[in-house]
Amino acid sequence: MSIVEIIILALIQGLSEFLPISSSAHLILPSVLLGWTNQGLAFDVAVHVGSLLAVVIYFREDIGRMLVAWLSHGFTKQQTDDSKLAWWVILATIPAIVMGFLFKSYIEVYARSALVIACTTIGFGLLLWYADATAKLRKNVYEITWKSALIIGLAQVLAMIPGTSRSGITMTAGLMLGLNRESAARFSFLLSIPVILGAGVLITYDLVQSPTDVDWNVLIYGAVLSFFSAYLCIYLFLNWISRIGMLPFVIYRLLLGAIILGIIYW
Repeated sequence: MSIVEIIILALIQGLSEFLPISSSAHLILPSVLLGWTNQGLAFDVAVHVGSLLAVVIYFREDIGRMLVAWLSHGFTKQQTDDSKLAWWVILATIPAIVMGFLFKSYIEVYARSALVIACTTIGFGLLLWYADATAKLRKNVYEITWKSALIIGLAQVLAMIPGTSRSGITMTAGLMLGLNRESAARFSFLLSIPVILGAGVLITYDLVQSPTDVDWNVLIYGAVLSFFSAYLCIYLFLNWISRIGMLPFVIYRLLLGAIILGIIYW
């Protein structure tokens, strides 16, 4: 991989993992427009590690409180706000694990076309706009119930379809359930930790099984760039989202979907 490819692909991963704009929709463009080959399993592992470190370090205080509360109160009747939030993250992750195990191969074979990505980028972008425009924005992250967590977790399953955006669909569900924008984003980011970790483990397993030569310099550059872009993305998004809303991302998704459709048919 050239240094330009490393920079662009690592930045795409770091930014699109957390913004509601679909990483798969962006990762298809370099190969279609520029003729780049697949970056390989090793690079996928590296940029996932960078993104995971970014979200863990950014939410280190929240994670620390949740972990301590879960270990001390999570299995008692005296649940705290943080122990319940930890349980809701676990609960919301289960549907993705189950459905990913059952349908991962099917999705990879039948749903990774550019047309599917264009349609889901536009369709779920419009759904995000509707959720944001009609949202009551009353609840904070500690007001999530087990039913709300399960619904958000079921919505996350839709992100298996390329172009949906994991962060986008979970924020959409959160907004529809009455969460304010920052809380919907915060729960989505916390929910990304087990998902990114799981994806990284699966990719690492595939990497170990393949006879691939590893260029460690490429991996280090990719991980570092992914980390800094993801951390900056999380920081700016949480600080701006209450003011700007989801409309800029909806418009971006519509334009991106139109570009992909244009590439397909023209």
